[in-house]
Amino acid sequence: MLTERSTLTQFLIEERRRFPGSSGELNALIHDVALACKAISRQIASAALTGVLGKHGAVNVQGEQQQKLDVVANDLFLRANEWGGQLAGMASEELDEPYPIPPQYPRGKYLLTFDPLDGSSNIDVNVSVGSIFSILRAAVPGEPAKTEDFLQPGTEQVAAGYAIYGPSTVLVLTVGTGVHAFTLDPDLGEFFLTRRDIRVPATTSEYAVNTSNRRFWEPAVMRYIDECLQGVNGPRGKDFNMRWVASLVAEAHRILTRGGVFLYPRDSKDPTKEGRLRLLYEANPVALLIEQAGGLATTGRERVLDVVPTELHQRIGLVFGARDEVERITRYHHEAPAADGVDEQDHPLYGLRGLFRATT
Repeated sequence: MLTERSTLTQFLIEERRRFPGSSGELNALIHDVALACKAISRQIASAALTGVLGKHGAVNVQGEQQQKLDVVANDLFLRANEWGGQLAGMASEELDEPYPIPPQYPRGKYLLTFDPLDGSSNIDVNVSVGSIFSILRAAVPGEPAKTEDFLQPGTEQVAAGYAIYGPSTVLVLTVGTGVHAFTLDPDLGEFFLTRRDIRVPATTSEYAVNTSNRRFWEPAVMRYIDECLQGVNGPRGKDFNMRWVASLVAEAHRILTRGGVFLYPRDSKDPTKEGRLRLLYEANPVALLIEQAGGLATTGRERVLDVVPTELHQRIGLVFGARDEVERITRYHHEAPAADGVDEQDHPLYGLRGLFRATT
């Protein structure tokens, strides 16, 4: 049944009225993205019944094993967004190169980057997964986009968001005027506004980190986590809880719902990479959402949105969430290693003879 809540369409029209000179193309593009998310949600809900669970058998450009639903979700994003005339090109986690708009369709003034199915390795165990997207302006509207056209810092994003597929399907969106959440009514097939002007609390006692990588962490990260683990008797003077879902969308959604801080920092596990998460279609859209909600997002050393990309699939370290905690972690990174106060020999498990000591 209809409710008094605003639909996604009503919300976008209201936002457009605040800018009389806008053409409406951005609204149309966001509607196409939302359509792709609805279709993906439906595919995930019936995946076990339609035979699209499990591995696809191919490896994507990231060197990661593709799941069947990775391929399905990527195709749904392409089909939903290629025809409308708003885009000059798309870039996906699942594609080596940018996707050109087919010649039979008009080209527009925007670029779309996306991770069609974040956390897909969790699908078989029914854990929440999602889609992440970012919208940029094309360098030359109407012309086919080149790879270098996508290499824009996150500050240039026009809009960003994600859809999370869990007990309900929720689209979280920013168009630069705050962060808002829309819940899908499966009966009507419409997104309704359920949370307006989401804010991330400045303080928290909850953090998310993959502790299996501890032996590869930089001293600043080790210092921060050790202080959290010491709890009320340590330098922080309070107890912390740890969470880890291994799905960026799920982690971001939890922080936007109840606060916290997330760390997937650069480490020494693979010294050739600056981090694990992709800058253009994971870190940048999440960073914009978090900043629009009053939080912070950094690489540990600098603001994520200020990083100028050099590669389409560039990886980066990512720390985001509660402002006070992110500022502390950044400060620890900028302090000299000798000032970090971390001596691994003080920790029996991780000391020179510790089980998880990194090999140098």
